[in-house]
Amino acid sequence: MNESAVVRSLAALAQEVRLRAFRALIVAGQDGLTPGAISEQLGVAPNTLSFHLKELAHAGLVSQERHGRNLVYRASFETMSELLAYLTENCCQGAECLPEKSTSCPC
Repeated sequence: MNESAVVRSLAALAQEVRLRAFRALIVAGQDGLTPGAISEQLGVAPNTLSFHLKELAHAGLVSQERHGRNLVYRASFETMSELLAYLTENCCQGAECLPEKSTSCPC
């Protein structure tokens, strides 16, 4: 994944409704969700949701497919995986990122 795609993805997710919609689609898995189901689940007006789904699609984070009269949106797990891989590519210079907590640690 190149830097411009990473920035586009992060910019799309840097908005509360889009982040919540994307997370709902992640939970839904490959079955995806209709806009009506997402709108109801998130408590967002359909026209507002439509705008946000378009932004997520532009970033490549979701896809849409027509099933009869309904659109079904799905998270792009491939794009999500590429984004996570890019963000963690050189994580902790190869060392374990989350060392075990010491019993003396107050955190």
